[in-house]
Amino acid sequence: MDYPWMVKYITEFIGTALLIILGNGAVANVELKGTKAHHQSWLIIAWGYGLGVMLPAIALGNVSAQINPAFTLGLAASGFFPWAHVAQYILAQLLGAIVGQLIVVMVYRPYYLQTENPNAILGTFSTIDAVDNNDAKTHFSATVNGFLNEFVGSFVLFFGAMGITNLFYGKELIMWYTKYAAKQGADVTSTDVLNQINSAVSGTAASRAIGMVVLGFLVLVLVASLGGPTGPGLNPARDLGPRLVHTVLPKSILGAGKADSKWWYAWVPVVSPILAALAAVALFKLIYLK
Repeated sequence: MDYPWMVKYITEFIGTALLIILGNGAVANVELKGTKAHHQSWLIIAWGYGLGVMLPAIALGNVSAQINPAFTLGLAASGFFPWAHVAQYILAQLLGAIVGQLIVVMVYRPYYLQTENPNAILGTFSTIDAVDNNDAKTHFSATVNGFLNEFVGSFVLFFGAMGITNLFYGKELIMWYTKYAAKQGADVTSTDVLNQINSAVSGTAASRAIGMVVLGFLVLVLVASLGGPTGPGLNPARDLGPRLVHTVLPKSILGAGKADSKWWYAWVPVVSPILAALAAVALFKLIYLK
């Protein structure tokens, strides 16, 4: 089915909200005082974010599941997504992240009120490099380390996502059918036409579904392996939207332990993933999709 763009915008909103609910919900479960998993394994957070990406990818992927402004920009810059819809996608993703975070706060409010550590509270919203110890002298080193960590993690994520969605079993045959259909006058930009082509290639549907599972596990392992320094963010909407929520919500909701939102660092998890996405998608296109 070829879904209207408005449905795709709404789907991006829903998918990003699910990402935050499952991802930052897992962070809240570990970081906030009094929860069942307080100070338990980092793997809880890794699983939360891994499945937070996997669920929208599998459940909503046939409609739209970019759920990341950096990826949207990277795809558009390399010609894989129309610029006419970039702003709407990013707005939907940002609003989804905000609503998802508000739901996390609603569920965990009694535990925010019990938590005295301001970094633990902020960590359930947004990222900050572990080098930061609330001393301005550490800001530069935290910024540099955070930028490098976010860039490397995001590059691996987006390069891997391009491979998963473009080099799966049956892709070459699908490309041949698509070119043939275009020569016969078919509208190969139509989702209906593409779905018919995909269904005609044996094993493609299963291969794509497995790819979405692998994508979720890729995020899981990135959080487990590169999450130590910053979180990580890997997604501008995932960091910026919740940070806005943290700034706006008063201590009557988040507790006396709430402190500043560390806006001096906020540009890092926004700019670094975007640069990584631009580089990763362009490099993948150069190597594999000439």
